[in-house]
Amino acid sequence: MKSSNLGYPRIGEKREWKKVLEQFWAGKLEKELFLKQMGEIRLQHLQKQKDQGIDLIPVGDFSVYDHVLDTAVMFGLVPKRFNYSGGKVPLETYFEIARGRKDAVAAEMTKWFNTNYHYIVPELEGVVPTLVDNRPLQFYQEAKQKLGIEGKPVILGPVSFVKLSKGYSDFKTMVLQFVPLYAEILSELEAEGVEWVQIDEPMLATTLSKEEVELISVVYRQLHEAAPKVKLLLQTYFDSTDYYKEIIALPVQGIGLDFVHDRGENLASLKKWGYPKDKVLAAGVIDGRNIWRANLEDKTSLLLEITEIVSKDRLIVQPSSSLLHVPVTVKSEDALEEILKNMLSFSDEKLNEVVVLTKGLRLGKDAIQEEIEASAKAIKALNDSSFRNNQQVQQDIENLASFRAEREVSFKIRQDLQERAFQLPLLPTTTIGSFPQTQEVRKQRQLWRKGELTEAEYEKYINTEIKKWIKIQEELGLDVLVHGEFERTDMVEYFGEKLAGFQFTKFGWVQSYGSRCVKPPLIYGDVSFQVPMTVKETIFAQSLTTKPVKGMLTGPITILNWSFVRDDIPRYEVANQIALALRKEVEILEENGIRMIQVDEPALREGLPLKRENWESYLNAAVYAFKLATTSVQNETQIHTHMCYANFEDIIDAINALDADVISIETSRSHGELLSAFEENTYDKGIGLGVYDIHSPRVPALEELTKNIERALQVLEPKLFWINPDCGLKTRGLEESVAALEVMVAAAHQVRDNLVVKK
Repeated sequence: MKSSNLGYPRIGEKREWKKVLEQFWAGKLEKELFLKQMGEIRLQHLQKQKDQGIDLIPVGDFSVYDHVLDTAVMFGLVPKRFNYSGGKVPLETYFEIARGRKDAVAAEMTKWFNTNYHYIVPELEGVVPTLVDNRPLQFYQEAKQKLGIEGKPVILGPVSFVKLSKGYSDFKTMVLQFVPLYAEILSELEAEGVEWVQIDEPMLATTLSKEEVELISVVYRQLHEAAPKVKLLLQTYFDSTDYYKEIIALPVQGIGLDFVHDRGENLASLKKWGYPKDKVLAAGVIDGRNIWRANLEDKTSLLLEITEIVSKDRLIVQPSSSLLHVPVTVKSEDALEEILKNMLSFSDEKLNEVVVLTKGLRLGKDAIQEEIEASAKAIKALNDSSFRNNQQVQQDIENLASFRAEREVSFKIRQDLQERAFQLPLLPTTTIGSFPQTQEVRKQRQLWRKGELTEAEYEKYINTEIKKWIKIQEELGLDVLVHGEFERTDMVEYFGEKLAGFQFTKFGWVQSYGSRCVKPPLIYGDVSFQVPMTVKETIFAQSLTTKPVKGMLTGPITILNWSFVRDDIPRYEVANQIALALRKEVEILEENGIRMIQVDEPALREGLPLKRENWESYLNAAVYAFKLATTSVQNETQIHTHMCYANFEDIIDAINALDADVISIETSRSHGELLSAFEENTYDKGIGLGVYDIHSPRVPALEELTKNIERALQVLEPKLFWINPDCGLKTRGLEESVAALEVMVAAAHQVRDNLVVKK
């Protein structure tokens, strides 16, 4: 019986990795010194795991940007626009693929399954894969030579790699092109004396076709034949596998299953179908995606239940997934209340839990009784605390039926009432919410947080920015205005700081993409409204203009999906707690004369479960939470929402069910691709398809925007269509934002005039 880890966070306890990376990009670090410092960080992480007592330590999971990109360049997969001439891919080209350069756009970036991590999408069109760099072998040799560690090389498997890529026509043909290259990697590892190789196939936790499952069997039979002495650990995570019988029949020596996020299905399959006596089972029993201390009593019971089917000598204890998705260590969080800190388990603490559970199986439960009691005590303390026993919140959740979760009348009736109330022109223009947050804005906020700026001084500064941008918007001729969100750092953090039940860490960073790290809030208690959160700034903005100013809130599902969520109650119950708190904010905005309120849900789709069979329950819960937050308003009050675009047609029924009066959708990937969804599906409410891409500093041409608008009007009713950018302008500069909006307004006027003439 062994303990194992699937992957360790790259960023370091204090984001040392991020700092080295950004110094190199800024030209402040020579390439050789950059590689040396990255190597030192990598070895420190391996040593930490060794010191923790982990038996099977992953090597090759470390990256200087993204592990999927690492796999692509290992096979020489460089898009043609980067002028790659073969051989090992230079570091400079590697970063250009990820970040772009003046004459070549970066590769697409998208979500890693249903996590908040983003990967670089490999482009397979017109390229021939070749093994140009056996990275797993190099990392194995490094760990053995420098630290005496017999590492477990980690490789993203061929089936998942191709599934995560784009630019191929036939899936099977493309996968089989990669099999000889993977075989070559394994053969070289076998020659080096490697015992275990972890091959990650997270796609096995998604919905696959019968043909794809059959292909997996062909692939792993060939890989086994190429390197029969290497023990292959086929690793799945993030959910259960629907193909348990097929997977346990594969010619591999071990299989890794997630026993945390499987809803009990992997355990049920294990009990129903048994487990081969010639294979090792790697049991993912410690949550690799959340930050709460494990109940060691329950985890020990789970492992003992597993050992009724799989003997202890064939069991590996490990996290449910790579620890890439959680912060590094709790030890630096000295500002947290003890009752909360005692309940936290970041990467280092999770590895300790793995080691403790392994010890308990080896020596018996009595050997870890002290640790079991400590975990139980910490869990009980938080569960019994006032944080998780807000009687009013719990009473409201028990009586949800008393809260109206539907608008009083249909959209058609509301539309007529709102038209009369707002008197907006055809094709009204607006923005998504945020305006550029300059270095000066961030500086003033930092001074205020440090106490070097009084509350009154900071409020005066924010009001000055609001006043400036209200004037700019009026001069531009926008029809519906926003206050600009200058007081906000992050669209979730801002609300989390003002709602009860949230806490923020000092060093609880996780990687989102590249060097971009985020610090998700912890939802640790009952969520409740405390004080108005957006009212003051919105009312001030509205006092400066006769045009409508939108109130701006982040929706309950986005707050949920971008946080670490308590695990003692169902997630949907937490979503409803958030929704009820936001409902009060919506009502206060309305009471103060704000009659357009935007409740953004950019993360609604990304929270979809991996299996389609579970989509309906998620979407129903998401729609209910949104409506719980937004439907108590009067008929004349207009509810807006914003979503980031991703396969809109997959969730069009749920989007319609939100019953928002106006939805704006980010369409920067493909305006035409999204419009095709409306040719096949009917959407009968107000909608704004972003007419230009805010992710680029480029100012769009008038002809380009008029064409985008006219194309949209071929499938959408002009009376329902809004004109807006495709996302907020927080990260853009002042001059480019104003110039782009000027073109957008001009395009709206031109198309509007043409429509009037045609009538």
